[in-house]
Amino acid sequence: MPLISPLLLAIIAGVIVANTVTLPARVQRTVDVAGKYALRGGIILLGLQLHLTDLVALGPGALLTAIAVVTIGICATLTLGSVLGIHRNMTLLIACGFSICGAAAVAATTGVTREDDRDESAVAIALVVVFGTAMIPLIPMLGHLFGLNDTTTAMWAGASVHEVAQVVAIGDVLGEPALHVAVVMKLTRVLLLAPVLALVNGAEQRRHPTPVDVKRPPVVPLFVLGFVAMVALRTTGVVPEPLVAGAGIGQTVLLAVAMFALGTGVQVRKLKHVGARPVILAALSTVVVGAVGLTGAALVTA
Repeated sequence: MPLISPLLLAIIAGVIVANTVTLPARVQRTVDVAGKYALRGGIILLGLQLHLTDLVALGPGALLTAIAVVTIGICATLTLGSVLGIHRNMTLLIACGFSICGAAAVAATTGVTREDDRDESAVAIALVVVFGTAMIPLIPMLGHLFGLNDTTTAMWAGASVHEVAQVVAIGDVLGEPALHVAVVMKLTRVLLLAPVLALVNGAEQRRHPTPVDVKRPPVVPLFVLGFVAMVALRTTGVVPEPLVAGAGIGQTVLLAVAMFALGTGVQVRKLKHVGARPVILAALSTVVVGAVGLTGAALVTA
């Protein structure tokens, strides 16, 4: 089922377990620890999917488009969330998920914030899935309506759609050359996960200073450095393709474990009180990211 993300299935499984079975405290702690380290391992392996020469082949405009999408998307979403009166943590998770790389970005951002609210993480991931899936038929349809060629539509998809799997689904419809453009454009946005997490981590440390008698966490989390190291390693060309493919499977497994652990902390009864404002924010964020992505794709391929 290529349109259904394994991460979504994993978090649903975790939610089902949490709301049908009472896990012993020791088991819950074990699941939490496993999820924490699985998340970090999955993000590190994600770096092996990025090859900087593919980015160079698309030209500097692709990188500038990715930077614009992530920067404007996050800033606009944070501003809109403040106007709508949505909790800062929820707004931040939606901003990073919609502007960078979907569920993985939401989970990674959760890993560096000082607030551990799984309900908010679950809501942000659900919104990523809903709006990203809606864009699978919408982007090709609008591309045809606007008179865009397949390459421009593919770059727009890579610059705007939330999940890598969703981008692959759109690229597959457009054909093999367009699929490559869409995926590389999307992975360029994924590459920006590292600096964004470093900035979020630094901001969180300023908002919640570490006591003087407690060891300060690193400004750049170690798993983010691992992610960057894997990007550099893949770019050297020494990693054989079968190993890259295996790392992709391993990345999915580890992130699925992290999503399951996240889901086990979600109480459905609490989600009933979320309200419409996060949905409105998600819709507005999608429009902003889509508009910036379309503008960049049109300029790059002009």
